[in-house]
Amino acid sequence: MLAWTRTSFALLANGALLTIKNLHAGEGLPRLIPALLAAVAAACTYTIALQRQRTLERRPIPARITPRRQVYGVGLAVLVLIAVTAVAALL
Repeated sequence: MLAWTRTSFALLANGALLTIKNLHAGEGLPRLIPALLAAVAAACTYTIALQRQRTLERRPIPARITPRRQVYGVGLAVLVLIAVTAVAALL
């Protein structure tokens, strides 16, 4: 649970920093898209963390508990966030 929570906090902090940067630059709403994506990714990651905690608290523990799809999903969200942030910085 701690790793998932830490990841969601890092994504949320990234979104907050992007928001602060773009609000002070005064460049309009389209520049806030990376911050919104970071907030959505953080919320999804935290939701996954809660689901994982419930799964691991079940007795008996399920036979297959590997969060393979969730890990790929969060990894993809982080890569998309990196790409969108890089493109926004270039514009």
